[in-house]
Amino acid sequence: MTDGDGGYALRVPGPVIEIARTLQRAGFETWCVGGAVRDALLGEVHLDWDLATAATPPQVRRLFARTIPVGIEFGTVGVLDREHRMHEVTTFRRDVQTDGRHAVVEFGASLDEDLARRDFTINAIAYDPIDRRLRDPFGGRADLARRVVRAVGDADARMREDRLRALRAIRFASRFDFSIEEATWRAIVGSAPFLTRLSPERVKQELDKTLEQVGRPSRAFGRWREAGAFAAVVPVLAQVSDEALRTVDALPKPGLRGRPMRKLLRVAALFSDVSGRDAEQAMRALRSSNQDVATVAALVDRWSRYGPALTRAISDGAVPADAELRRLAAGVGRLRVAAFVRLAAARWQAARVGTPALVRALHRRLLVIAFGEAIELADLAVDGDDLRRAGVASGPTLGRMLHALLAVVIEDPSQNTHDGLLRLAGELGHRAEGA
Repeated sequence: MTDGDGGYALRVPGPVIEIARTLQRAGFETWCVGGAVRDALLGEVHLDWDLATAATPPQVRRLFARTIPVGIEFGTVGVLDREHRMHEVTTFRRDVQTDGRHAVVEFGASLDEDLARRDFTINAIAYDPIDRRLRDPFGGRADLARRVVRAVGDADARMREDRLRALRAIRFASRFDFSIEEATWRAIVGSAPFLTRLSPERVKQELDKTLEQVGRPSRAFGRWREAGAFAAVVPVLAQVSDEALRTVDALPKPGLRGRPMRKLLRVAALFSDVSGRDAEQAMRALRSSNQDVATVAALVDRWSRYGPALTRAISDGAVPADAELRRLAAGVGRLRVAAFVRLAAARWQAARVGTPALVRALHRRLLVIAFGEAIELADLAVDGDDLRRAGVASGPTLGRMLHALLAVVIEDPSQNTHDGLLRLAGELGHRAEGA
């Protein structure tokens, strides 16, 4: 079959067909391009369909009532369909100058010239949804059949044009369980030292896409490590262990919609070899949100502090005693206990430690303790006002007394009574004065 043959009935959404038909009826050659065509050929659903056209941005905007100038300087106009979904419509273009981060483009190119500027052959296939024709000048269909990621043309040149392509190649190969063609892999390795030219936001976006789209991210991140990408863009992960990577795999994929905690747990697993402080610094360097940084850093910190002892207990086949679990729940924090146990369970699965039944028993007992027993200052039967009325001075002394009482209650919950704690506070105060 030669390029341009018809007879392909890809499942293109109706609104996309309408946009293509409007452009073609106005005399502008128009094709569906990019990941949606690739995924349709693989039999996978892709929500975002983009189009390439001979029409210029002003011409596109005149043809459609609702448009958004998402990237006019690069030839891209967002067209809103009848369901209010935006589709990017981009003028055929060619690169005239690149610096590894940005490109200067010119319009007036042909479809083949437009496809030639794309990254990989599997992404350089175009589909005419009106005449049902495929255009595949670089053998993308054959590479899909061979299950291989291969750069369009000169692999080194493609990486120099946009350094992010090194990470994208790894993500595509890992997502679809493809191999990476030899010359393309060499270009990825050669490009790794130059990944520092990428903005932190672009690196984070690629990392997030890998966590969200790849069922087994260990394959992708193992390639990041092997190629030297981690050393360039997240140095603290340069020597990330296989066990940490398998931990990421053991956690469920968040998917493309919602479930933000799933992704954050995968991030915490990726950083589970390092300290909470190192994880925090790395995430801030990647411009993560303050909330995400706080969540991941806390989980990683608690794992580094409590994980080793808990792992030894699980390895011995026993759930720790309740007093130890109360100390753990207090240290981890009531609202983070469930996430901490999911991270720990994934780490143990990766290390082949413990049994599912034992981990479930630990999870149940820890949740009962965390939400049913006194592990925080607010759970005490007395508060600061009670202690002040009993003669305890305000300020640091009062804070130290409350924490001392909590430590006693964590060891022995039966001590958590109003009268008992006031009596104990008096005893502790007398001892402090005698010292």
